[in-house]
Amino acid sequence: MSDLGSFNALQLDAIKEVANIGTGNAATALSKLLSCMINMKVPQVELVSIYDLASHYGDPMQTVGAVFVRSTGEFGCSLIFIQREEAAQLMTGLLLRQQFGAYLPEIIPPEMSDSALSEVGNIVLSSFLNAINLLIGSQHQISVPGVAHDMLSSILDVVASIFGCMGEYALMVNTELKVEGLEVQENSDITGNIILIPDPDALELLLKKLMVM
Repeated sequence: MSDLGSFNALQLDAIKEVANIGTGNAATALSKLLSCMINMKVPQVELVSIYDLASHYGDPMQTVGAVFVRSTGEFGCSLIFIQREEAAQLMTGLLLRQQFGAYLPEIIPPEMSDSALSEVGNIVLSSFLNAINLLIGSQHQISVPGVAHDMLSSILDVVASIFGCMGEYALMVNTELKVEGLEVQENSDITGNIILIPDPDALELLLKKLMVM
């Protein structure tokens, strides 16, 4: 399906429901990892020009921490877990304190922080993808997570360059996870966004499996 603009309301609703299931699975996995409650927002599904990605998800100049993976197989896609840099540091600090307790250094080395961010992102994105593949009965292989700290515009420009060879528009599935129920007030604003960009052929497979095409 090369013409992404041909999706009807029923098909977009079906994709949104799949994303909702994936997000729920990711939220459960993150809750277990961090031992706290995770709140999730209803996913947004929309067509976005690859040339507008950098300005579509907030301040393009904002520094973010991002974990990126590629999934190959029947449902090929790119997945990104993006957080404000401050939120990423708070989340990795929370995870590392659980793992190391009093042995955690006062100043966390960048390589330790990135390793924790990679672990969080990999669990979130793998859980999201596992739910989708289980739903449609397909198999997949996921790449080793890549971690980057940069401006939002730079991160999404890379995504645009990867997807640009497939078409001018991408179907973006975007949802938010938020850490809740922590005693430390400064940690109450730990949020992250999952962005799913399915390959065009994967969308056709997904819609056929869901019997809306």
